[in-house]
Amino acid sequence: MTTGTAPIELINPETLAKPSGFTHAVRYGDTIHLSGQTAMDASGRIVDGDIVDQFRQAMSNVLTALRGAGSEPSDLLSVRIYLTDVPGYQARGKDIGAAWKELCGRTFPAMTGVGVSALWQPEALIEIEAVAARRA
Repeated sequence: MTTGTAPIELINPETLAKPSGFTHAVRYGDTIHLSGQTAMDASGRIVDGDIVDQFRQAMSNVLTALRGAGSEPSDLLSVRIYLTDVPGYQARGKDIGAAWKELCGRTFPAMTGVGVSALWQPEALIEIEAVAARRA
């Protein structure tokens, strides 16, 4: 697919659940747009566990899509986190921060946290979407 002079590349890593009605990552020019990822495992089921477990899985899914597009966590420009339980997320902030550092290092992009009443999968507590720079 092309728009203008740059091709639009659709990226769906095989290690993520098969997408239906969306693409895991879209690369256009120097930018990568990463679809919202929940704590879905490769079989399409939300992992068991609390907000920290779901954060770890959802962020791992984002990073899998990002790496599939040829970039790394240090290339993240912005991250949006949608939460069904903001107080629960805040209460576990240190644990979530430790998971971030384990997965992404000590670089923090622009970030937004948004409280929502529900996500697509009823058992999902969190969904993470991001935008990244294309690694040269």
